[in-house]
Amino acid sequence: MTAQQLREAFPWEAAPRYLLRDRDSIFGRDFVEEVAALGMSEVLSTYDAPWQRAYVERVIGTIRRECLNHVIVVNERTLRRHLISFVAYYHHSRTHLGLKKDAPVPRPVQGPGTGRIVAFPEVGGLHHRYERRAA
Repeated sequence: MTAQQLREAFPWEAAPRYLLRDRDSIFGRDFVEEVAALGMSEVLSTYDAPWQRAYVERVIGTIRRECLNHVIVVNERTLRRHLISFVAYYHHSRTHLGLKKDAPVPRPVQGPGTGRIVAFPEVGGLHHRYERRAA
């Protein structure tokens, strides 16, 4: 990650106070210096301890399993397009067991009398949303 990308990651007036990260070697001296220049303090997780970053690891795993493992990413623009599409699907259509098989953005229950079931492709056809529509 370049210094410019790090600065663009925080569109607010000021960067957060802390940056939680693992000890990956990808974060070199330049990255550490840029974090300090932005006024952030780094908090490093324990070596080889992904459970300390459980929520982030879960999100990354979901994105990989349900989206990125099934598409070809050519460049940053296509990656952004896939991620934006997947996040919209995740919040509006994907069922979550913790939400009693509803989506984070609630959907109305459609009874059998509403019509026949129609599939709507999402995330470029990788996933589908099903609704009842009148004939």
